[in-house]
Formats: sequence, C-alpha cells, structure tokens
Amino acid sequence: MPNQLAMDKYAELALVTGVNLQSGQGLIINAPIEAIDFVRLLVAKAYEKGAKNVHIEWNDGDLTYLKMKYAPMEVLKQFPKWRADGLLEMVQDGYSLLTVYGPDPNLLQGIEADRISAANKANAQALTEYRDYVMNDRVTWSIVGYPTEAWARKIFPELPVTEAQEKLWEQILFITRADQADPIKAWQEHNAVLRQAKDYLNRKQYKQLIYQAEGTDLTIELPEGHIWDGGSGPSESGVEFNANIPTEEVFTMPHKYGVNGTVKSTKPLSYGGNIIDQFSLTFKDGKVVEFSAETGEEALKHLLETDSDGAKRLGEVALVPHQSPISQSGLIFFNTLFDENASCHLALGKAYPTTIKKGASMTLEDMDKHGVNNSLIHEDFMIGSADMNIDGITKDGEKEAIFRNGNWAISFDL
Repeated sequence: MPNQLAMDKYAELALVTGVNLQSGQGLIINAPIEAIDFVRLLVAKAYEKGAKNVHIEWNDGDLTYLKMKYAPMEVLKQFPKWRADGLLEMVQDGYSLLTVYGPDPNLLQGIEADRISAANKANAQALTEYRDYVMNDRVTWSIVGYPTEAWARKIFPELPVTEAQEKLWEQILFITRADQADPIKAWQEHNAVLRQAKDYLNRKQYKQLIYQAEGTDLTIELPEGHIWDGGSGPSESGVEFNANIPTEEVFTMPHKYGVNGTVKSTKPLSYGGNIIDQFSLTFKDGKVVEFSAETGEEALKHLLETDSDGAKRLGEVALVPHQSPISQSGLIFFNTLFDENASCHLALGKAYPTTIKKGASMTLEDMDKHGVNNSLIHEDFMIGSADMNIDGITKDGEKEAIFRNGNWAISFDL
C-alpha cells in the first residue's frame, strides 16, 4: 500500500472532489472487504468532515462465487426487500454514495450464464428506485478504484501479487492525479477543460454523429434538447461532485430509435464476473438485431436479454480522446471505470435523464416520446481506437469533423 500521505490525498480526493460530502450528511460506502484499511481511513475522514453516519455495504468475491455456484435458482432470482428498502431510505434522507471499486474480472468464469443473469436481473429490479436517485443526480455519488489482488493479477500476471498491487496502486494514483502536490486543485483545472468540450458540443446541438473505424460504421441520432455532460456537475440540491474518478469523457444520450449500423468493441468488457471480448453489434432503428463475440457470447446474449427491449438499445454516447492518460498507459484494466476513460464508448440500457432538457421530470411515456431509453441495466462498452473518425451532422445538414484518428479535431484546450 502507498505511504500514508498518498493514501490521505486519495481519500480526500474521493470525499471532497468525488462525493463532496457535506457536514451533517450521511454516507454509504460500497467496498470489498479486502479494502478494509482504506475504508477505515475514509470513514475517519468522513466523520472529521461532519458526517452524521457512515454505512458500509461490504462485498467479498469468494462469498459471491460460492452463492452463485451453489444457491438454488429461486434464491438467485430474489433480492432481499429489507436491503433494498434500507438503501432507498438512506438516499431519500440525502446520503451520498461512494463506491470503492476493484472487482475480479474473472470471478464468475465457469458459472452458468443464466444463473448470473437471474441474479443481475433481480438486483436491478429491486434497486430500480434507489438507482433512479443516483442516475438523476438527486444525491452526490462517486466511484474510485482499489487494487484488489485478483484485479492486480489480471493486469500484471507476470508479477508476484504484492508487486502487481503496488504497480496498480502507482497507476491509480497517477491516473486520478492523486500523486500530484494538490490533487483537488488539479481536478478543478481538469474539470474546467472538460467544461470547454461539453459547452462547445451543447452549442452545436448536432443532429447526428457518424462513427467510422475498422469494423465500425455507425450513425447515431441525438434527440432534440440533448445535453452533453462530463467532469463535475451539480446534484439536484446544487452540490458540485465528480461521479467518476478518473474521468476523461464528455457524454450525452442517443435517440433510442435513431441508431443504425454496426459497431465493434475495442477493449474487453468485464460483465457479471465474465469477460466479453471482440464483439460486434448491429443496430436497426435503435435496436440490436445481430451480435457476435469471440469471447463471452453467451454472457452478451443474456446481457441483451435482461429486459424486453431497453437492454438492446443505447443509453449513452461518450467521447474520450485516444491520447487520454489511461489510453497512453498502454494497459487494459478489465475494469469499466478505467477502460471507459481510455476510449470512446457507448452504453447499452438506461439513459441518464439529466442528459436531456427536463429529463429528470419526464414520465416513462414522455421519455419514450423524446427518445430516452429506459432499462434495468446501464453497461458501458469501449469502441474507440487510434483510427476512429467521428463527424457531426448539423441541423442544416453540414458535416463537421469532431474526431480524427482517435482524437479531437476541434480546437480547445484538451
């Protein structure tokens, strides 16, 4: 583990730049048991900042594996109501949510895909209202990485596990700017740069985006009144926070009925304890009509079948330059928090209602009318590369370059 000063900076970054915890507020921390020392540091700092209560939701990969392998299917299809009610009660009371994220990418390899799918669906259904608080920014929330043994081994299989964890710690602290003299100031400057990109795109209000790369020929329509977001932003109560640390993206929603063509993944997707890799999706009128994967095709099938329609449609389109620090590291992290910030990406499933005007107050009928996708899932997958070109089509039908050779073709300080 890094020295105490480095850990203090990282914990401060999570609580101040991440969730921006306020005095008198509660905090939920989701974390692996392996991160107990870091969690104790977070809890101590949270109480120092005036937190009224810190609630920990522990998880353990070994216990998860045992349940997924041996529990009856009827148990996997259920999620405890008392647990869902408790989480909902806390966010209704204004609790912030901090996730310490370091899953084993291969945790459930060998477990039948239908068992994983059943558990994921039960979880998503039970926590729908709770997650609405998060996706509508009614509370502040953030995700930070933690180098668990299994994750570190996956990235650096040639190293002894202790060295692998130390090397992953170095990467995490560098990529999150936590190794700088003043990480919070560094993030203020970074957020200002991302603000330039989203302000530019919000002024443009492109009607369509056209993606061209090896294996990808895709047209995405953007709904009227869409909003580009990225970096820090306000919660419903006006508290500024960063949902992801790290983040290099600006993102919005696509029109759920306006996606046509084929897109090919460029990085592995870790989903439900399995790896899905080298996969391709073909869309017609917004819906996946064909798919294939060299690895994890059965897991991809179950992902697309999570619900009747929404899981087969897109809920997010995100732009990330190939020259981002994470991409330039040359590493595949097998972790969406990091890999999505190395590459342009899309997300299957639910759209963030905050990425369209008045989206947070829309009914399901209004959402469908405006092209806002709804689903039990929201799963990012990476499509960016050094040869990715993206054009924007204006309302007047003019074509303008947005990305060339994987990077911004627009002049601003990125």
